[in-house]
Amino acid sequence: MHTAVGEFTLEFWKEGRTHERRSGLRGTVPGFGEVVLTAPLPLEHTPGSLISEVRGPSIPTAVFETRGIHTEATDLPTLNGSTLRVGDAMVYLRRNRFGLTHRARALRFQYGGDQYLLRAVNRKRFVLVRRADDEDAGVTLTARLSGFGGKRLTVRTTGRAVAADISLAVLFAGVDRAPLTRSGAVRAALGRSTRLFAESQA
Repeated sequence: MHTAVGEFTLEFWKEGRTHERRSGLRGTVPGFGEVVLTAPLPLEHTPGSLISEVRGPSIPTAVFETRGIHTEATDLPTLNGSTLRVGDAMVYLRRNRFGLTHRARALRFQYGGDQYLLRAVNRKRFVLVRRADDEDAGVTLTARLSGFGGKRLTVRTTGRAVAADISLAVLFAGVDRAPLTRSGAVRAALGRSTRLFAESQA
């Protein structure tokens, strides 16, 4: 079902303590009901990996997972060593790590026969595009995180969205998107190196 969503906002939430703590963003999306992003899932339930997850009664569950030693030096799953699942489908991700522009470095993937592109605008803004085809005009979802630590997500939708569009746009708010820009990739690599070194000396 294609729905004209317009704009929606999700707000920060947190519950539980220590190892059982969960947090993320949640709110109501016009035409799709409540949507909840958990980013990341409690670490004791996901040893050796970082996982962010989106759920809602009218959207497919979407899960982004990163495995590897670098997960010890970041708070959110990264684009490196990652897998994406939407519903029961595994989604293959591809990007040009050496691209010179934001568009060249964009993340590209296919789900349900649709072609998607995710590109960064800056550290707190990103754009998810479902490309037009012979049967559909496509959709563009422009997302912006605001507040200290990104405690609010505002998404503006141009075109008619399907449920997977909502799942994916919200999910990527719970992913470290730094590699989508050259400067962000450098900062992230330096930050991880510094954090891993500090932890090795502790």
